[in-house]
Amino acid sequence: MLRDHSGWVALVAVAVVVVLALGIAGWAGMRVKAGRGTHRPRRWGRRPHRNEFRPEGSVSDSPTRRAAIIINPTKFDDLDAVRRRITEQSVSHGWSEPLYILTTEKDPGTGQARDAVAQGVDLVCALGGDGTVRAVAAALVGTETPMGLLPGGTGNLLARNLDLPYDDLGDALRVALTGQNTRVDVGRLTLDTSGEDHRPEQHIFLVMAGLGFDAAIMADAPEKLKAKVGPAAYVVSGARNLRGPQFKIRVTVDDHEEFTRRARTVVVGNCGKLLGGLVLMPEAELDDGQLDMVILSPKGVVGWAAIAARLASKRRKGHQRVDHYTSTTIKVRADRPQEVQIDGDTLGKARAITAEVVPSALVVRVGSPR
Repeated sequence: MLRDHSGWVALVAVAVVVVLALGIAGWAGMRVKAGRGTHRPRRWGRRPHRNEFRPEGSVSDSPTRRAAIIINPTKFDDLDAVRRRITEQSVSHGWSEPLYILTTEKDPGTGQARDAVAQGVDLVCALGGDGTVRAVAAALVGTETPMGLLPGGTGNLLARNLDLPYDDLGDALRVALTGQNTRVDVGRLTLDTSGEDHRPEQHIFLVMAGLGFDAAIMADAPEKLKAKVGPAAYVVSGARNLRGPQFKIRVTVDDHEEFTRRARTVVVGNCGKLLGGLVLMPEAELDDGQLDMVILSPKGVVGWAAIAARLASKRRKGHQRVDHYTSTTIKVRADRPQEVQIDGDTLGKARAITAEVVPSALVVRVGSPR
């Protein structure tokens, strides 16, 4: 059985009021059964992919194909059962027994995926939450090796945005083994922790990056409470942070003139769908060569309620507390350090972030071409 408490993506906490008002509770109890159904510098440019949109079931010209399964072991109570099930299904689809590599606290998947590629596997599957998926993708960006998405967390947001199975391991593995390849964009976030534009950190994100309220929720959620109540811990943290102050930001979108806003949170997305059917960025697409940004500027609980109604309507424009922008490069500088998160993982505080899209940088296995 998967453990949900460490895999939930708290991006939905951007709209905690939406969760409370609409009663979205399905995410809290979602559990996937194993037997159910079946920083080193790197180049970011796109390389041609010889397998793109090959016929179903085709990943390699070799008659014996092999997948690597990068597993976050903290997600499973019975890891052996999971491995047996994956091996059986792989063999039944004409693949060799997979190469299994476990993530560690020091390396959540990037080094393991890089090792798998070096061993010549045909497919690398991430079996874990959104953090594991991001770590594995970091090693595959700019390569020709496709990534399969196996559900091992509560959010599984990249899978949701690609319309892939996200609550059944067997179905997800079938798509990974027999589906087709498609290319998706990747976001690249440069983090300035000093505010002086030196020693920047660089990370990739697949779903969303946030500055402000949503990241603060994740940073403030007590570990003991998460262990006891799971995702509900983020709701508690979100409620505690609702009355926090706004901060001033200066924003540059592409090469346009800089503008200022007061905000509680800024979210930059490669895609827009969250849990419970909530769509934070209605026009965001994984393969459009663009990033979307939403700036939320509520004042108090009443302001959050207005934003909740706005987000629930899925409308893009026309609200003074919700601003949407679309571009290839977004720069945001705050008047004081703010918490930052990428795909649900907190990075600490920063004064400035720069988000850039890397078009078609990652190959993902899907059921049919997008």
